Amino acid sequence: MESDLLQKTIGEVARAAREGLGLTQAQVARQVGLTPPVYGRVERGGMMPSVPVLRAIAVALGVPTDALLDVSSSEVPTTHKDLSPETRKVVGLLRTWPEKKVEVAGDVLRAMDVLTVPDAT
Repeated sequence: MESDLLQKTIGEVARAAREGLGLTQAQVARQVGLTPPVYGRVERGGMMPSVPVLRAIAVALGVPTDALLDVSSSEVPTTHKDLSPETRKVVGLLRTWPEKKVEVAGDVLRAMDVLTVPDAT
């Protein structure tokens, strides 16, 4: 695959996955360790990320690295597209949190679930 075409494919797949998660470029950039303008260049196909950055992007977006490397944006896994916009935003926010904070949030949700009284309907 030609370098320019590969850069464009990486950017298209990254953008589709990010938008599917309801994340901003700045949120993904922060997770990956890039500045938002640099991450924006990657999404626009104007910059080829290094292998470690490509891997970090894949992890942040929850897509396999081969999806970023050689498939069109229409082939990105659709697991998050079935979620409501509100749920996608929550998932996106949780992806930016440190692991310990996510664990505490999970504990709180489990405690709330135990306290929830079922509807009488």
